[in-house]
Amino acid sequence: MKLAIAIALTAFTIPALAQSAPKAQVFTAADVKGRFAQIAAQAKTKGSSGATLGDYGTHAIRLSERTVDGGAEIHAHFDDVMLVIEGKATLITGGTVIDPHTNADGETHGSGIKDGVTQVISAGDWVHVPAGVPHQLLIPPGTTYSSVVIKVKE
Repeated sequence: MKLAIAIALTAFTIPALAQSAPKAQVFTAADVKGRFAQIAAQAKTKGSSGATLGDYGTHAIRLSERTVDGGAEIHAHFDDVMLVIEGKATLITGGTVIDPHTNADGETHGSGIKDGVTQVISAGDWVHVPAGVPHQLLIPPGTTYSSVVIKVKE
């Protein structure tokens, strides 16, 4: 009887272990290019669009495309690590969010940033914005800004 219980427990444990084992994931250049192509149309009509390549709990890999300015943001629980793929933008960091409102998830949004530091970022640049730091992207009229964003949970 004990042997039968041990075998049954083993039989149920092996599939559970197999399901929870982490897997490596590769996003080919063609995959990423195709996803950017999918979000491009929406970004042109709505001003911005995005897609998630993978969400792993502690971090997520996202694609972002903008044709208009973004609002000011402060992420309560996530660092942003960005690789600019196409275009350029003015990044404003620090300072104070104008007309702030905080959502239930702790994210703060506003219409702009007062007294922040401005920098021009362009294709090939890497950016790190820690959780709690106000930031905003300003997009030059008539241009497209694309980036890969890794959201890292604090």
